[in-house]
Parts: sequence; C-alpha cells; structure tokens
Amino acid sequence: MILLTALGRKAALALGRTQGVARVLAVLSESVYLTAGDEIVWLGHAGTPMHPRAMLAAAPLPAAGGAIEIDRGAARPWTPPAGPCGAGTARALTAGCRDLVAALAEIGRPDGFGALLAGIAPAFPLDRASSRARELASACGADDPAAAAAVATELLGLGPGLTPSGDDYVGGAFFARALLARAGACDGLAWRAAAALVLHGARGRTHPISIALLGDMLDGQAHAPLHDLARALAAGAPRDVALGAARRVVGIGHSSGWDMLAGFVAGVAGTSSGPIEVETPPRGGTLRNREGFSGPTWLPAAPPTIR
Repeated sequence: MILLTALGRKAALALGRTQGVARVLAVLSESVYLTAGDEIVWLGHAGTPMHPRAMLAAAPLPAAGGAIEIDRGAARPWTPPAGPCGAGTARALTAGCRDLVAALAEIGRPDGFGALLAGIAPAFPLDRASSRARELASACGADDPAAAAAVATELLGLGPGLTPSGDDYVGGAFFARALLARAGACDGLAWRAAAALVLHGARGRTHPISIALLGDMLDGQAHAPLHDLARALAAGAPRDVALGAARRVVGIGHSSGWDMLAGFVAGVAGTSSGPIEVETPPRGGTLRNREGFSGPTWLPAAPPTIR
C-alpha cells in the first residue's frame, strides 16, 4: 500500500474508478508510470512538480511490475489553475516571452529544441527538424491551425526518451494556443480541432505514455511550472518570479522542460510582426528592458491583436 502526499485530478478520478488499484507500466529512475483502468498515471517522489496525472509519495517507489494499492488518504486533488484570461493577456504573454528569451542565460543552458531560443541549431537528430519547428511557430504566428496541425504531426516521435522532444515542443506550442484561445486572441474552435488532429496523428508515431501527456497539453493542461510561468508572464510578474518559474520548467525531465519552453514561446510569440516598445522597470520590477535582443528569427516583435 502506497500512501500519497499529493495527486492530480486526473489521477484521482482514475483511482476512484479502480478503488485505488493500479498496475505498473514502466519503472524509471525517478518515477513509475502506471495504468489505473484505461488511464495512464504516474507516481513520483514528494516535492516533484504537480501534474493532472501525478501521484506523489514520501515512501520508496515500487521497483517491479504488477498491481499495487494506492491510498489517496487526505490528499486533495490538484487541478491546474485557471489560465490567464483578459483583454491584455495576449500582449502581456508575447512581451513576456520576448523578455524571457532575452534573459535566457539566467535560466540555464538550452537543451533539445530549447537551442532554438538561443538562435542556434539543436543537436542531432533534432537539427534536421529545425525547419519544421520554425514552421510550427510560423503557423502559430499566422493563426493557421490547419497548417500548425500538419507540421506538428511531422514532429511527433522525434528524439529519444519516453516523451520525445518533438512531442514536448508540439505540446508546448498548443498549450500556448489554448491559453490564447481562452483570452479571445485566436479561434478556439479551430485550434481545438487542430489539436484533435494532432492527437489522432500521434497514434503510431510515439509512445502511449507520451500520447497521454501530449493530449493533456493539447487541452491546456501541463506540469505546474508551465502554468506558473504563463500566469507570471501574463501578469507582468517581478523578474525573479518569472525567471524562477522558467527555471522550474526547464528542470522537467532530461530536456523535456526546454522543449516545452521552446514550444510555448513559439506558440505564444509566433503571432505577428512589427516594433514593440518595452520599458525598463524599477529595480525588482518586471523582466522587460531595452537591452539588445538576439533571439530566434521566428520570435516577432509585436504582440497579437485581440480578435
């Protein structure tokens, strides 16, 4: 019996249907993936960033397969916070992403598709897909969900690991579009239809575990640090808050966090072109500044127009 200290809402619902019984699907060094009925969930150590499918425990994780019993105890199901929404959300997110890339050196050394944020080609084999990654950003910039779905599908399954870089990059981009749709900055119905096409295309291209996590991001649900980052940028939060959230994002997995961050920036900031005026804040203020910007060529200068 494993006593949980925290769990996500999707995991809670799945365990409720199975009376707390789950079967081990894959054992990793820091987590264990399980199936609870027809849902994939995962078990991690207490203190790990939350996710709708996460279950966290203080006890040692199981090291072998089979069925296990999970005690939800008094753990209150975690639900991702409501995304930023308002007339100025798209503008704030776009300006915030530009500022974030300008401060990239303070976040860490980019990995995976995160290299694109520094304006350089990612390492093999992702280097061969750099043009496709930029095409996805351009499709987001053109507010073209059909084009985005087509190129996103080609990126799925690209890269090593349980959640390949292509999946995480695509997930980050569509997570961003879901936020913008809620803010009224793009056609929510069209982007949801595009997300459905991407999820359908994922079958046969990537691992079932990655498909489950990708589906969550397509629906606007992700690891807690990515939600925290979106809220911080949308609110024009102080510099240390935004950078702290970004560091927690890139700390996810081997390169997953960097892939998600690059996709998120592509999905948010790939929206329009033209000059933007940003101001130098007082000490301890927001991330915005007038310093030179030398980020990716697909990152535009201006925020989108609210439609």
